[in-house]
Amino acid sequence: MSKINLKDKTLSELEDIFISLNEKSFRAKQMYKWIHQKNISFISDITVLSKDLRDKLEKDYEISNITILKRLDSKCDKTKKYLFLLKDKNIIESVMMKHKHGVTLCLSTQVGCRMGCEFCASTKEGLIRNLTAGEILDQVYQIERDLNINVSNIVLMGSGEPLDNYENVLKFLKMINSKEGHNIGFRHITLSTCGVVGKIYELANENIPITLSISLHSPFNDERKKIIPIAKKYNIEELINACKYYIQKTNRRISFEYTLIEGVNDRKKDANKIAEIISGLLAHVNLIPLNDIKETNFNKSNNENVVKFKNILLDKGINATVRKEKGSDINAACGQLRRDYLRNKDN
Repeated sequence: MSKINLKDKTLSELEDIFISLNEKSFRAKQMYKWIHQKNISFISDITVLSKDLRDKLEKDYEISNITILKRLDSKCDKTKKYLFLLKDKNIIESVMMKHKHGVTLCLSTQVGCRMGCEFCASTKEGLIRNLTAGEILDQVYQIERDLNINVSNIVLMGSGEPLDNYENVLKFLKMINSKEGHNIGFRHITLSTCGVVGKIYELANENIPITLSISLHSPFNDERKKIIPIAKKYNIEELINACKYYIQKTNRRISFEYTLIEGVNDRKKDANKIAEIISGLLAHVNLIPLNDIKETNFNKSNNENVVKFKNILLDKGINATVRKEKGSDINAACGQLRRDYLRNKDN
């Protein structure tokens, strides 16, 4: 029988565990701080607890850790990409990026993904499983330990659709924000979704002031369906209504991600339509140069088209920027490094 991972447990859940062992509930706060602040790896390391209590805990519980399988360091900038090995031998990836405003981590929320977005490498084998809250947290802890750094910003924009793993992601958000843990402010966290409309409403009702990032990629329903299959379930009008609700509930600006694909969605009519559908919203458009992957015939828009597209939006009063590419020499786009590793391993 496998042991229960204490890294997955909230402070309240740890209190319940200690009470079930006829121990004082304040021990839970001690343990929580040692796991999430001191970043220890084993129950035996928690020396603030007696040895007898640690031995008692180790019968049914553990502090499970993901393992760094590989790290790639970009020669272009200070970006670092990690492959992590999970306890069940599955593999995920994360990215560390240094900016003027601090250190940002891009984390995975699932092994694989079932959303099927055409230009994304992480979805090509489908969804294998959801990550637990502890496995999402541990990407932060292992990178901090490896580089001896403190993370200031988090984006849930790696492999997986965060809102397809809603309960674990919500638990992660509350734990990473906990004052007894890492205490990272909600306003320093971004969650990216391809548009799971029902869950956007649920997240809005949580009133957690994170930044919501929406993968738009086309302002036309028929064309968006070809790029993002979930658009067959939720049309753009439904998505925009959910965004309006989110802004109303949280008073947070929404970021629309827009990957520019040559001849597909980088035309003048696309830019004008975007301006039309998000006019008046507390929103920003983040234009993203396409990351080339072998499994698609899409091509990246040239720089001239990117600038024209941005200028059309700006002229229409839409806040728009072009995302700076990071780690282009180390396959830093989500899913690419993992897929390459698995291919080479099988050959």
